Amino acid sequence: MTFGPTRVVVEGSDKSIVAERDDPRSAFAGHGFESPWDPLHLAYFNGYALWTYLTTPFLLAMPGFQVEEVEPWQEADETWRVLRATFPLAIASHCREQDFYFGPDFLLRRHDYQVDVSGGFLAAQYVYDVRDFGGFMFPTRRRAHPRLANRQPDRSRTLVSIDLSEYKVT
Repeated sequence: MTFGPTRVVVEGSDKSIVAERDDPRSAFAGHGFESPWDPLHLAYFNGYALWTYLTTPFLLAMPGFQVEEVEPWQEADETWRVLRATFPLAIASHCREQDFYFGPDFLLRRHDYQVDVSGGFLAAQYVYDVRDFGGFMFPTRRRAHPRLANRQPDRSRTLVSIDLSEYKVT
């Protein structure tokens, strides 16, 4: 799969094009939480979502991002600092405004967003098991839960479960 904000391509093992779509975000018009996705919908979503997840927090320093610190969040026995980021229009992501929660060690703990391509539902994604790969700290587990209007997660449901390992930093 090749992802770009304005085009996605699914290729076969021989590099032949299996499917392609220009302006992939427009293909989500009218979609809701229960709408079916085709492989190109999934390619676009996975492309932008994983790019955001794997480049955080570095993406927040890129040109065009607006970042401000908002009120802290209390989670169990920790107080987390919260950065609200407004993404530039040229960057494909869940939504333009997203919140990133950092623990006392300055590592990411949670990422809140609205999934615009799927009806705009609210999500709270927790990151776990942060490990050192080549001098960079990466979470190896992510769990996204529905988020209520008061910013509380609904942990009775898991929307997305991602496990990553063997990062390679070059």
